[in-house]
Amino acid sequence: MVESHAPALEMLWEAHDPDEALDRRFGFSDGESATRWVAAMLNEHWGVRIQSCDRIVMSDHNALAWVRTPSGRMLAKWSVVPRRFQQLSEMARLTRWLDDRGLPVSAPVPATDGRLQVEVDGVSMGLQHEIRGDLLDTADQRQVRAAGAVLAELHDALAAYPDNDRVAALERPSEPLTARITSWLDSGAEHLPATARDTLRRLVVGAPPNRLPMQLVHGDFRSANILYAGAEVAAILDFEEAGFDHRVVELARSAVMLGTRFRNWGPVSGEVRAEFLSGYQCARQLTPVEAGWWDALVLWHALALVPPGGDPTGWGPSALSHLADLTNRQL
Repeated sequence: MVESHAPALEMLWEAHDPDEALDRRFGFSDGESATRWVAAMLNEHWGVRIQSCDRIVMSDHNALAWVRTPSGRMLAKWSVVPRRFQQLSEMARLTRWLDDRGLPVSAPVPATDGRLQVEVDGVSMGLQHEIRGDLLDTADQRQVRAAGAVLAELHDALAAYPDNDRVAALERPSEPLTARITSWLDSGAEHLPATARDTLRRLVVGAPPNRLPMQLVHGDFRSANILYAGAEVAAILDFEEAGFDHRVVELARSAVMLGTRFRNWGPVSGEVRAEFLSGYQCARQLTPVEAGWWDALVLWHALALVPPGGDPTGWGPSALSHLADLTNRQL
């Protein structure tokens, strides 16, 4: 029997009323009705009877429900955006494959008919066991190094994924790397200092010819999606942004965004970025071409996060500090 108390309703990052979002986006008048629906879905498709639903968290048109069952706490996650259903199914298959190979991921629990992602009545739902842990703390040097090392291991595994052809429809960059950065400079960087833009252009021109292989990458590797138990990575979460890119592009983006969670994103220090890179290279050394692109990519991602106008969390000073470090190294 499901306990009758209402679950806590929360927004993951949006500043919206969660009761209103639950109604408008998912069609539930209150938390109790959502709990009854989750209980019915899990019972019908997974044969799982829940004791209670403690919490429902919403992000855009996706929702997560933390439920207690006789066999432990579980997490039901669903989407009401049909155009995302194919990708969700492919990412469930990928995550299961990674789990079979010993990567620290939150693997989907198969439904009674074997499906990893169940689509019914305009909803796509998956079920996982809850993994206990804390989000990556960038003040902990051991955790930062471990994150870098596990990203290298993840990249190696993703490069070997045998069903890349099944995810070939996922979004790929439409331009070569040099053109991507140049296009961004030409169209989205007017609010940045001219010296920063000029330096990035110079770094791109001086980078090695781009012969970097394209492969499947996580797409959102940062504190919000990395769980720790002590100094060990307990789980890499949320493969929903996975796509194709160069390894070093994801590595640089992750180094810049490593400390970001759900609200009030802020930058990490140059020391944290260096520690993250060192951890990565303990597991896999950058190639000479990747190393030749590193400075340009870190500066690009750092500048791309500087907002026009107000900058309450300090992305601008962080990017300019990195720019000053680059300039000093070149003198």
